[in-house]
Amino acid sequence: MNLGKYRKKHGFQAILRLFAFVARRERLAWLSVGLGHTMATVVRRSRGMGQARHVADLGSIWQRAFPSTKQVPLESITDRTVIAQIHTPCPLRGTGDLDACHRMMAFDRSVVERSGGQFIVIESQATPGVTICRVAMRMADQPVDDLVPAHRCATHDPLMTRNR
Repeated sequence: MNLGKYRKKHGFQAILRLFAFVARRERLAWLSVGLGHTMATVVRRSRGMGQARHVADLGSIWQRAFPSTKQVPLESITDRTVIAQIHTPCPLRGTGDLDACHRMMAFDRSVVERSGGQFIVIESQATPGVTICRVAMRMADQPVDDLVPAHRCATHDPLMTRNR
């Protein structure tokens, strides 16, 4: 691996660890969300990311926010929804802390929202036994009531993951 790829990969992992550290602390929820929005602004400006005209555009715009599209492949695209995966190992993997996952995904939500869409995590690596995240994206004017966010799943027990 060349030095540039090494720095990109390990720098991204360091940022994820920082985001996870902050996201796991409920009292710092404001900071977690603020960091996500700020990073999304920086990335969108630096990569010249514009508005989505079609639902398929949301997926490709979102992918551009990451160091490697191989880590965030698009699974399917329909006339209303883009389903994608996140293969990047998450520091929250297996913790059961789906609320922290929701806070940590403020970056992704912000990237997609500022592109004219909605972003919902439907399966999270924070769930024990899950090794990839699955996410859904729709245009802002489309209903999302048929998509159940992972952090609102009926099997999620917020008391189990509360910081001690």
